[in-house]
Formats: sequence, structure tokens, C-alpha cells
Amino acid sequence: MKKSFKINIGETIIDDLKTRIANTRWTYEIENSKWEYGTNKTYLKELCDYWQNTFDWKKQEEYLNSFPHFKTTIDGAGLHYIHQKGEGENSIPLLLTHGWPDSFVRFLKIIPLLTKADENGFSFDVIIPSIPGHGFSDIPTETGMNVKQIAKLFNNLMTEELGYKKFVAHGGDLGTGITEQIALYHAESLLGIHLTDIPYHHILTMSPDKLDKTEKKYLDAITKWQMTEGAYNMIQSTKPQTLAYGLNDSPVGLAAWIVEKFHNWSDCHGDIESCFTKDELLTNITIYWVTQTIHSSFRHYNEAMKDMMQTMFNPLKKINPFDKTGTKTEVPTAVAEFQIDLLPPKDFINKFFNIQQWTKMPEGGHFAAMEQPELLAEDIRKFIMKLKSTKLKIQPLEVE
Repeated sequence: MKKSFKINIGETIIDDLKTRIANTRWTYEIENSKWEYGTNKTYLKELCDYWQNTFDWKKQEEYLNSFPHFKTTIDGAGLHYIHQKGEGENSIPLLLTHGWPDSFVRFLKIIPLLTKADENGFSFDVIIPSIPGHGFSDIPTETGMNVKQIAKLFNNLMTEELGYKKFVAHGGDLGTGITEQIALYHAESLLGIHLTDIPYHHILTMSPDKLDKTEKKYLDAITKWQMTEGAYNMIQSTKPQTLAYGLNDSPVGLAAWIVEKFHNWSDCHGDIESCFTKDELLTNITIYWVTQTIHSSFRHYNEAMKDMMQTMFNPLKKINPFDKTGTKTEVPTAVAEFQIDLLPPKDFINKFFNIQQWTKMPEGGHFAAMEQPELLAEDIRKFIMKLKSTKLKIQPLEVE
């Protein structure tokens, strides 16, 4: 049964955080290297000085608590989520699933845009869970909390806990994989899904000789990206425990690891604060710090790696009649393509998704809901309006 939840971090934890920042032993940096070797030292010192001396966690905590938070237990897993009801006479439930290294904070800007009623009285009930092992959801104590299990938890949250018969699901990053699994295993619950990227494991698990010219070009781009940007993925997939010791102990180390991704994956053209304020960056990082969830957030990469290795090197798994890995979902799908993310060719994506809407965005990057909330909200609304007008095999579209 759900219970109201308020974020309330003790002052001693924040005081300890500031002390640790003050006692940081900084490494050297090659002069004028900027972000070439990783997080830029000049910017990181500026950000952490602000974190120690100016950042007001209690003010941010008050802002976070302005949204309705809840906690519940589903299948033994403690889940935290925001549930903001729409203002319109007709509201459709919308599940928003975040990724890494962000949190439920990814979607805060977009909530009022989606819950506000349009001229026809249409709005969304917005539900934003924290993925297990992230934020204020419980940390899994056993292996096996992969995207398929999380999809089951989130579907049960929507249908059993909150009582929605049908809903729309949106995701980005890790949230894309979870949303795809809901579509594969719980399609009866969905009106449609909306994505900002596509899980790249689809092309990595295919034989190169089965790919056409454009698909091979995409595979080459993904391979290059893995070699230049993907070191975090490999270490979090293979040895998450080792890295976690340092980042769980050093707030500056944690900030360096996370802020580099916000810099490199956003459409910021080298100026990270053209996309995010220091308060936005540090609110997200502070959530990782106070909940000590950096290690548990890493473990999702380890679970994903184990699943992919089973698919690639265990042919017997493919004859499991209950396994839908690599199959296509017929749930109506929309894709919003932002500037930074590498997406496969549309024809390739159609092998796995029922694409009904594709929007190439003029600006914005990986953290679309934070960078360009208006564009993303408009695209989600456009997709649902299309579903309502065509019904796309959905009879009826209305939900209870």
C-alpha cells in the first residue's frame, strides 16, 4: 500500500559532505586540456566550491517536496515515485522512466507541461518512479534486478497499485530498455510508448553479415563511440564494485564521474551551464550522495551485460518460449530523435518497434526532458493525439 513520502536529509549528512569537499586531495591536470581527458578540473573546482559554500540543499529539498511523493512495496521491492494528477477533465496516465546518471529529477521540468490541460481539457497523470537502486527506491540486495524485472515492477505499479487499466510509457537511456520490456511482456497494459533513444544491444547482438550498408555504418559509429566514450560502460558492466568504493567515499569523485556525462551527452556545445544550472546538476548529484546509490546504479549495467552475453553466446536461450529477446513489439511507438544520441536507421528500428511517429528535434541532447522540456512535452502530446484520432488498433483509447 502506498504511503506519502517526504525527502528529509539530516544536517549531519550535509555537514559531512561539505567537510569531505573541503578535504579533497586534487589531482593535477595537463594545462589547457579542457575536457579532453575527462572532467575539466577548473570547472569541477568551481562546481564543488559552489556545492560546499553556496548550494542550498534544503531549498532544493523544499522544491522536490513540492511534488507529491510516495513509497510502496511491490513484489518485495520498495519503490519511490512521484504521482502528479492531471488538471484536465480527461487525463491519460503517463509513466516516465529515467536513466543513468540522472534520476527522477530528469523529469521535474516537464511535469507542469504535461499535467496542464490543453484547450480540449486533455492532460496527463504523470507517474515518475525511481528505478530500484536509484534515488529513494530501495537498493536491491540480490542479483537479477534487470530491465525485465523492473518492467514487471513498474507495470504492477501502474495497473495494480495505482489501478490504471491502460497507460502510456516514455523512457530514455536505461528507461528506454525498461519501456521496451514493458511493451514486450505487458503489451496489454499499454496504449503506446514514446522513446528518446533505442537500446544499442539490438545491433550488437546481430551478425554483421546480416546488416545492410546503413546498418553497418551505424554499427561502426557505435563501435567508435564505445572506444571513445564508453569506458564508463565497460567498467560499470564488469567491475562496478571496484569503482564504487571511490565514488561512494569522495563527493568530488562522484561529481566528476557524473558531470562529465552531462557535459558530453548534452547539446551544450562545450558550455554545460547553457543546458543545466549548477543547482540542477548538484541536486541530482546530491541525491546519489545522500542515498549512497552510485554502486547500485552501476549494477544495472552489470545486469544488462549478463543478459546480452547470454543472448550472444547461449543459443539455447533462443528456444525458450517465454523469452522475447530480439522480437518485435507491436505497441504503437514514437521516437523523438535529439541531436547527441546515436540512433539506428529507421528501417532497422522497425524490426523491433512499431514506429508510428518519428520527430527529428532541432536541438537538445541525451537529457531531453531537462534540456528541452517544451519540445519533448509537445512531441508526447502530438503522439497521443495521433493515437486518439487513429486509435491504431486500440479500442477504445480511454482509460480508467
